[in-house]
Amino acid sequence: MGLRELLAGLGGSVPKWDPEPRPHNAHIHLPPNFSAFDSVEEAVSQAQAEGAVLLGTANYYDYAVFEPFAARCPAAGIFPLVGTEILTWMDDCAERGWLVNDPGNPGKAYLCGKAIVRCAEPTAWAAAKLGEIRAGDSRRMEQMAARIVEAARAVGLKLELGADGVRERVARRHRVPVETVVLQERHLAMAVAERLLAADDPEAAARLLGCDPPTDPIPLQNEVRSRLMKAGKPAYVEERFVPFEEAARLIRELGGVPCYPAIMDGIPGGPSRFESSPEELAERLVERGIPAIEFIPTRNDPDVLEAYAAAARSAGLVVAAGTEHNTLGRQPILPTCKGGAPIPRRAAELFWEGACVLAGHQTAVAKGEPGFEEAGGGVEERIARFRAIGCAAILGVSDDA
Repeated sequence: MGLRELLAGLGGSVPKWDPEPRPHNAHIHLPPNFSAFDSVEEAVSQAQAEGAVLLGTANYYDYAVFEPFAARCPAAGIFPLVGTEILTWMDDCAERGWLVNDPGNPGKAYLCGKAIVRCAEPTAWAAAKLGEIRAGDSRRMEQMAARIVEAARAVGLKLELGADGVRERVARRHRVPVETVVLQERHLAMAVAERLLAADDPEAAARLLGCDPPTDPIPLQNEVRSRLMKAGKPAYVEERFVPFEEAARLIRELGGVPCYPAIMDGIPGGPSRFESSPEELAERLVERGIPAIEFIPTRNDPDVLEAYAAAARSAGLVVAAGTEHNTLGRQPILPTCKGGAPIPRRAAELFWEGACVLAGHQTAVAKGEPGFEEAGGGVEERIARFRAIGCAAILGVSDDA
């Protein structure tokens, strides 16, 4: 059974909306993306243990993991929401020097695609664009690996590091085909940190990084990234971004809903210029035709989160939330605010509604029906319709387990 067939067969047949928030998470990364989890099974098991009724992926550029994810979740009483994340570029923001939702690079913007039901059967344009993105990423990782080796050699350290070898290591670790591995900076940083910790020369890391390096692997990986791989550092290679509008088109052609991941007070100095206030951010997304917004509450103070979520919903945006889980540090599946503070009640209600709308879109498109953006009616009418479809599907999976 293929992905679409798996997703089409989930949940209840009679739309029914229940506004009482249920525990869920609409955004995690699964291996072989860089992830807190070693396997789909581990992620689903933790979600089940915490009582989640929906779990959503946000994987970069290869979607082979979605079918085993979608097959495993229902037995645990969890609705699987499939999705992607794309690095994009906003020319107008770059020209103004505006940060968007990346803390250090004006113009660089992340865009998520929720419920990308057609990822296993993309249009010709979408398949070509995904191939272009993967090829560009692969070249960049190869060049960065070579520059790290050169930087190590310059300080008298022999470091064996190749992108192909790192990719094979990731595939072995997660027991997946090597062709499904899309290397990320964090994969390279982990490989470098492991070699530095195992080096015969105890001063090697200090010479290479120009600091007294931590001995804990995770902080050491962070130092490797910041001191070798970021803009202006020895191993940096310029990133090639997809134009924001093309990324939104790609998501739609994969059957999904474009969704902007907000960062707000999750960066030093507070919200970026693009996210300067709750109302302005909502207005800018509406102007760009983006129908949904997503939050990572662990970055945000409760009052800030609630203000941005409420403004987005008032503007007619679908509102969702997740955790990413894209580092090795362990954290709960169920989102909380910064410092473990609980999510405000109003925000929790909006996140549940948004999860249901996205689940409703996924269910409808998987069955060959119009999705959230294509369906007739005004935005409030469509939100009401799809949240009922999605709520029935989510609770149907939960009740059937």
